[in-house]
Parts: sequence; C-alpha cells; structure tokens
Amino acid sequence: MATTDLHYQGLVEVGQQLHARKLSPVEVTKAMLDRIERLDGKLKSYAHVMADSALAEAAVAEKEIGSGNVKGPLHGVPVAIKDLCWVKGAPAAHGMTIHRDFHPNEDATVVTRLKGAGAIILGKLQQTEGAYADHHPKIEPPKNPWNPELWPGASSSGSGSATAAGLCFGSLGTDTGGSIRFPSAANGITGLKPTWGRVSRYGAFELAATLDHIGPMARSAVDCGAILGVIAGQDAKDTTSVPLAVPAYLAGLSGDLRGVTIGIDRRWTGEGTDEAAAKVLGEGLRAAADLGATIREITFPDTKAVVDDWFPLCGIEAAVAHEETYPSRKGEYGPTLAGLLDLGLQQSGTNYQKIVLRREAFRGAVRLLFEAVDLIAIPAQPFAAPTLAKMAALGEDASLIAALLRFTCPFDMTGSPTITLPGGFASNGGPVAFQFAGRHFDEASLVRAGDAFQRVTDWHKRHPVI
Repeated sequence: MATTDLHYQGLVEVGQQLHARKLSPVEVTKAMLDRIERLDGKLKSYAHVMADSALAEAAVAEKEIGSGNVKGPLHGVPVAIKDLCWVKGAPAAHGMTIHRDFHPNEDATVVTRLKGAGAIILGKLQQTEGAYADHHPKIEPPKNPWNPELWPGASSSGSGSATAAGLCFGSLGTDTGGSIRFPSAANGITGLKPTWGRVSRYGAFELAATLDHIGPMARSAVDCGAILGVIAGQDAKDTTSVPLAVPAYLAGLSGDLRGVTIGIDRRWTGEGTDEAAAKVLGEGLRAAADLGATIREITFPDTKAVVDDWFPLCGIEAAVAHEETYPSRKGEYGPTLAGLLDLGLQQSGTNYQKIVLRREAFRGAVRLLFEAVDLIAIPAQPFAAPTLAKMAALGEDASLIAALLRFTCPFDMTGSPTITLPGGFASNGGPVAFQFAGRHFDEASLVRAGDAFQRVTDWHKRHPVI
C-alpha cells in the first residue's frame, strides 16, 4: 500500500503493516512530515515539528523491526505530543510566550515510555495558554480541519486538529476540565481520559495538579487503548501515580457488551442539551443495548456545586503552578489565564477547605453510584459543534464556560476515567460525540465499550476533506 493512502488509518492498523514489513517506518515518517509541511501552514496544529529526530527514530525502528525485535503496537508509528509535555532539547512553551525559550533537559515520563515502545515523535502540538480556556493573544490558534469557522476545542486543540487531519496517527492530550474531551468531540476523534494517578504527570507543565490528567487521543478506542497501555503505570518520579498493574487493554475484546450495565440520568443529561448532542447520546445508548448492555435509569449527584467549585479550585492550583511568574510578569499573560490566576489568589483558606470537603463528598457519591452500574453515559458537551463566534466569549462569559463544563469537569473532580466517542454530525457539519465514564482504574471497560460501539458504527472512520 502506498504511504499516500495511510494518513487516515488507525494507529494499530498501521503498526501491524509496519511489523509485517509491508511498510517502512522511515517512508511512513517521511510521508507524515511531508503532509505536515503541506497542510499545517493553514491548520497551525504543530507548535514545533521535530523532523530530524523523527527520521532518526524511524531509522532505528526500521532496523529493530527488520531484525524481528518488535516492541509492541506503537513500534515505528508516528505520533505527536501536546506541547506541555517535555521532550529533551525541544521547545516546551505550554502555549505561552514566557516559556517560548524553555528547552527541557529531560523527557516527560510519558515521552520516555513512548520512545521506549518505539513510537516516532513527530513534534509538539499547539495548545491554549497554560492549558486553560483560550489561546495566548500572540499565538495563532489551531484550526478545526472540518471547518475553520468551528471551535477546535480546548485546551488540547493542536492534538485534536492534527489527529483528525491525519498529521499523526495518535497524540497525547491533557484534561483538567474537559481538555481531552472537547477537542476529541470537536474534531471527530476518540479521546480517553484515564483515572487520575493512572498516568505519570512528571515532566508536564501543570494547570491544576489534582485535576490534571494525561491521556491518548486517536482514531479509535483500540488505538487509545494501545497508547494508554504504553504510558500508564507507576513512576517513581511522580509519587501520585498508582502502584497498580496496567491491564492489557487490547486483550479479549469481544465486540459485545453482554454483562455490562450502563447508567443514564435522563434529567441531568437532557436539561439544556441541544438536539444534536441529545440525539448522538440516545443513538449511542441504543447501539449499546443492541450489543447486549443493560441500560439502567440512575440519579446522578447534583453537579452544580462541583462545577461552581471547579473554577476557584483550578485557580488556586494554577496560581501555585505559576507563582514564579505571576503576578510578577502579569503583562505577558493573556487575559483569560490571568483572570483564572487572579481568582485563585483571591480565595481564602476557609473557602478552599469548603471546596475540598464538597469535592470529597461528591467523589464518594459518584463512587457509590458505580456499585450499581459499570458505565455512565453522558453527552460530551451540552451544545454540539460550537462555532468560533459562539466560543469567542469563553474567557469572559462565566455562564458559557460553566455550561460547557457541565458534563466534563465533574469527572476531573472525581478523577474518574472517561472515553469520548464520535457519534454523528450537527447541522453545520461539525462532529458530535458522547462519553462513557467508568470506575476508577477500569479504563479496560471503556476501551471495550468504545471498541464494541465502533465495530457497528463508522463515525470514527469519517474524516475531513482538507
């Protein structure tokens, strides 16, 4: 097969062809770099392309595979990294002008693990400023490859755009309030937010330490499972990473959901949700039922307080992360991130403690709910395929961002894993997605559910015409 036909194929599928020596890692990497050079001038998904090192890594992979030393499903496959993750010697600006000259002297743990698995690192992907809600005023935002007038998602905007546009076979994103899920939904790809503690955060700039999750964004649930299987696991450099064995996420995928109970709170998921988002969620549930799942009505804990609390909690933790440069260099910050940091600095200790207690109570209530169900189905966001014009007020309109976070930030506050699955299109042509959330450290059930859904649908195989 010609390399020109490859860019929209799945990561695992391409890996299988590489390992069977039907494809060359060097030729595939060259083809991807050529595609980035041709197309990313208008998409702006990459903050930094690492062509020389990518080709060197591909040459090593080609020799290893040629000698029969195949390290796993990612060996020889080109992927890309959200800019906040360190890659030794490469810029790591974190979507900011303050850090544009920062070149780390070591790799983030997730990067070390990708390299150890033989993956080819194509480059660093653009993101919002500090991984919050908006891009720095001096940095041109990535474009949504489906339509440049549509929102590309935040904060892993470059990861969503590049993966959807076939400029990498998979990418890493991070999620603090929805930042894997928003760009996955907006760009029509699959995103997996792991349980907090499943993936080491060492060597990644923080937005809010107890809310930040690093996870895969790719074509399919299987591809996400392959990436997660490499990056997950305990890390001595991050003592918040858990000492649990990493499951074989791709083992035993049956294509059915028999024995799986999926909960749905129709009041919560229906109130304020537009027609397109509601339709995709409903069709996802019907497909799950056809695949053998039991659908159970549940009452999800009230999320209003936890959504309201997310803002000051994120602000407090972000203020700690930025204390060396904020407010001392406030003039170099964009207004949206500066507003979050100011909010954090205004909080009292007693208010913070009240937030912590409410968060723990909510976390416990959600944990109890998972004693009755295996998964919970929810929209990815209440309004489908928003335009840039609608989202222009994101940094200023508290009600807009609160609505956006309604179905995402509760699962950052609990640390629960989720998978975002493309499930249709809105009337404006933009992709629409829904989510499954699971028990802590049960990402395997999310991969199973996503794979089963994607075996009987083809939404994840749709791609933009660029």
